[in-house]
Amino acid sequence: MIGYIGRRIVAIVPIVFIATLITFALIHISPIDPAEAYLTAAHIYPTDELLQQKRHEFGLDRPLLVQYVHTLGNIATLDFGKSYLTNQPVWNEVVSKLPATTELAFWSMLFSALVSIPLGVLAAVYKNSWIDMLSRIIAYLGASIPQFWLGYLLIFFFAVKLDWLPVEGRGDWRNLVLPTMTLSMVLIAVYTRLLRASMLDQLQETYVQYARMRGLRERVIMLKHVLKMAIMPLISGMGINLGKLLTGTIIVEQVFSWPGFGRYFVEAIFNRDIPVIQCYIFFAACLFILCNLLVDLVQLYMDPRISLKGRAKR
Repeated sequence: MIGYIGRRIVAIVPIVFIATLITFALIHISPIDPAEAYLTAAHIYPTDELLQQKRHEFGLDRPLLVQYVHTLGNIATLDFGKSYLTNQPVWNEVVSKLPATTELAFWSMLFSALVSIPLGVLAAVYKNSWIDMLSRIIAYLGASIPQFWLGYLLIFFFAVKLDWLPVEGRGDWRNLVLPTMTLSMVLIAVYTRLLRASMLDQLQETYVQYARMRGLRERVIMLKHVLKMAIMPLISGMGINLGKLLTGTIIVEQVFSWPGFGRYFVEAIFNRDIPVIQCYIFFAACLFILCNLLVDLVQLYMDPRISLKGRAKR
């Protein structure tokens, strides 16, 4: 187990290397000059002298290979330098943005699980009933409505028309309702249909018939046996989406002016803030690998046969 975890963590190194190499190439292919973007954002006319001074200050006048080696050194020491715009340490700014994104990701994932798991189970147990039809309608709506449009619709009805909830910003629980609902809608749609399909597949297995022959209650069969196996694909999906949510829900954070990681990254792209972009890529790569590792460990705990299958293959 420890060796497996160690190998997965070591796998971060080549992934981060490839991600930073692609990011570095794309940044320098772009025709926009970071020094010019910095001066423009500061409302300073970019003269040739100022541009040359800023390029030297940012290290942009050095050879590309030297710049990339310097970037790898910063990543190895977790020192991403200072932001071009704020002149503050990038790592400190990233850490300050994470609580807002983590809070939104946690409540969105929790709400989507609390809705999709019961709805998916009921849709499978009462197949082709009104509950199943309701789950299909919710799934179709959640999968077809763009998040930015849903966010503006929720703002229009609950904030503008009814004046029940605030429009933007981060504050108390009322500020969380609209962005959480916006993020959860598509997750509920996917998780509900995924769990329903997985439940129907498990109901065809022989162990279900055997459990019924033993006289076990239908509720016990569904909750203790079928759901335990059927929820495995759902856990995998949650792990992938958790990585996406933690790296910043860019559209939702923009719509609701949520001061999170994704909105910070978008602003860095527009302003060509290279240290922030590099830090985001590194952080996102690590988060996705760790979330996938967490999913694998949870599945291993719920179904120890997974490890036995892996050993048999080896």
